[in-house]
Amino acid sequence: MPFLSDTLARVKPSPTIAVSTKARELKAAGKDVIGLGAGEPDFDTPQNIKDAAKAAIDRGETKYTAVDGLPELKAAICAKFKADNGLDYAPAQVTVGTGGKQVLYNALMATLNPGDEVIIPAPYWVSYPDMVLLAGGTPVIVEGGAETGYRITPEALEAAITPKTKWFIFNSPSNPTGAGYTRAQLKALTDVLMRHPHVWVMSDDMYEKLTYGDFEFCTPAEVEPGLYDRTLTCNGVSKAYCMTGWRIGYAAGPAGLIKAMGTLQSQSTSNPCSIAQWAALEALTGPQDFIASNNAVFQRRRDMVVDMLNAADGITCPVPEGAFYVYPSIAGCIGKTSAGGAKIVDDEAFATALLEEKGVAVVFGAAFGGSPAFRISYATSDDLLKEACTRIQDFCASLT
Repeated sequence: MPFLSDTLARVKPSPTIAVSTKARELKAAGKDVIGLGAGEPDFDTPQNIKDAAKAAIDRGETKYTAVDGLPELKAAICAKFKADNGLDYAPAQVTVGTGGKQVLYNALMATLNPGDEVIIPAPYWVSYPDMVLLAGGTPVIVEGGAETGYRITPEALEAAITPKTKWFIFNSPSNPTGAGYTRAQLKALTDVLMRHPHVWVMSDDMYEKLTYGDFEFCTPAEVEPGLYDRTLTCNGVSKAYCMTGWRIGYAAGPAGLIKAMGTLQSQSTSNPCSIAQWAALEALTGPQDFIASNNAVFQRRRDMVVDMLNAADGITCPVPEGAFYVYPSIAGCIGKTSAGGAKIVDDEAFATALLEEKGVAVVFGAAFGGSPAFRISYATSDDLLKEACTRIQDFCASLT
């Protein structure tokens, strides 16, 4: 009798975490490595948020809280959805989890049965398909290639929907591409969903506040109010508020679904960290001006990285609308050989040779379901980004 569950065979470890771990190991061994795999801001958590956490400790806010969130935090989340997205939710429609990932996982675990299908646009965040598999569902991948700006078309979405479809997972701006859907582009997708009332929408809005230029963020239930009763709008404080390690995510949706997710959480992790919740309350209700300042830095880095990558032989890099990633195509590098003798047969081979020969750690595109490409996180210093891009240019120039 096997000791490990058969379920474990359905999933694989996170490739993004694997890349970051490999980069740290090489650095610890004395190698000159620039890691561009981590999906987190390099800015520190704002001081007012840290002070709120310290004050919560001093007040003795160290006990269990309500399973799915402090009432004060839920009220602030309701106010945020109303102010930012024009969406009206009551506290009973809100759940708070230990990071955005738990919120998504809870929703899938609470709703999926064997045979249920979940439509996932590609390139996708690496965890979406595996969470669906863990919950017993079947991922249905819909590709959005470079030719469509890494966005899926309404026709492709329509073609993927079957009587077994339960969820459509939507992420804009996207991890890994940074691509954002305009209101018109999103409305074209919601028009499709309105024709299929059995399909629910899971909107992962984690990068909502990290947008650049004149791009305006919008979310499905905001664009199409007819989807309100079958949409779970997910968000968190990790990215915009530089709080990845605090592990607070949240979502709002129909009360029945939220209750089911709370039941699941009550028997798994119970409440998120009490101190982190009080910090998240301050994040949502305190000063917001630092977000624009951080975004100006991110936009400057984005522009530099895009320019330098487009100057590399065989690479084409689109300009993303948001997040802190770029997703360059390496179609022009496939089939070549590196100076170290590596055959560039795919993007994994490219990323491996780049790390071994130039000390730059990136995540290969196949991990995100979109090849041949790779993801760079530009949430690091200008100097390191410039050096990394210079090394990538040198690596590409050496390919024959």
